[in-house]
Order: sequence, then C-alpha cells, then structure tokens
Amino acid sequence: MVEHLLAFAGLCVVLAVTPGPDLFIVLRTAIRSGTGPGLTAGAGAALGSVVWAGAAGVGLAALLTRFGAAYTVLRVLGALYLLYLGITALWQSRRRSDTPGHAPAGHVTPWQAGRAGFTSAVLNPKVALFFLAVAPQFVPPDAPVAAMTLLLGGIDAVVAMAWLGVVAVAASRVMRWLARPRVAVWLERVTGLTLTGLGAVTLATTRPPSP
Repeated sequence: MVEHLLAFAGLCVVLAVTPGPDLFIVLRTAIRSGTGPGLTAGAGAALGSVVWAGAAGVGLAALLTRFGAAYTVLRVLGALYLLYLGITALWQSRRRSDTPGHAPAGHVTPWQAGRAGFTSAVLNPKVALFFLAVAPQFVPPDAPVAAMTLLLGGIDAVVAMAWLGVVAVAASRVMRWLARPRVAVWLERVTGLTLTGLGAVTLATTRPPSP
C-alpha cells in the first residue's frame, strides 16, 4: 500500500504545480491581501478536493458524471464563477489605477478567501473526474474503496496546500519587497485576465448533454 500512496503523492505534486484556477485565485488573493488570506484560499481549495474525494468514495461523483445534465450544470457554474472572479479583479484594478500613489485596496478577509478557494474547487468537475478515473488506480484490490479514496483525497489536499502555501507566501513577500502599487495593479490585471480566460474557455467548450 505504501508504494501506491507514494506514487499517488508524486502525481499530486505534478498536478499541483500545473497552473489552474486554484493557483491564480491564491496568487491574486496573496497579492491583494497578504499571506494570511492567501493561505486560507489555498486551504479552501484543498478542502474542496477532500470533499470531492469523499463524494467519489461514496459514489456521488460517479452519479453526477453519469448524468450529463448535472455535469454540464456544474461545469457552467464553475465557468461563471471564474468569469465573476476575473471580471471583478479587472474592474477593481482599473478603479485603483485611477488613484495614483495608493496601493490596491479591496482586501478580503481570511474567511472570504477560504470560501473563494473552496467554491472554485467544488465547482470544478475535473476534480471529480480525477478521483473517479485516476485515484481508483492507486487503490489496492484488498483495500476498502471509500476509506482509501478519502485517504488519497487527504494526500492530494496536503500536497496542494503545501504548494499553494508556498505561492501565497512568495507572492505576498515579493509584493512587500517591490512596494510599488503600479506593479500590484498590473499583477492583479494579469490574474484577472487569466481567470476570465479560464472561465471563457470552460464555458465555450461545455457541450449540452446528448439526448
């Protein structure tokens, strides 16, 4: 069993460092509000992963992906949420750029940051597919499926939290080192454009379920 867990952890590391919605949400939060909210955004995303692991373990995720309409609705909701985050970031960066000499405001509380990370992960059907299609390959034949899947979800959450924590700390420290409001504005614009693009692509590639 140990070799299965280590192999899965290695896969989680590769997936964690691959840019995705969670990474950009944590990056934007750390830039705007500092290390604490950035870390809670990462924790929220990690918790969302555990929720999907538990759902896959008891069969809820399989039920969701079996019915195309439910999967499509979840995917559209996730895309709209990313668009909302991206457009909000672009709008706020535009407002702040009109106020010379002031650093970006609009800080979020740790609770708000954690909720954003959690919502992003829960509305991401790719996480459900990961625990349905990939995680079972790391479950030993003689192991209880539900408990083992939840354990794999915990491993994925720990790996994701470690990486997103590094991103949050690094981003907030870099911003303090630069101490340039204009740089913060442009970084927020970049993350806003990225989140908007991810949402638009997800929405454009979502197909209605086959009759």
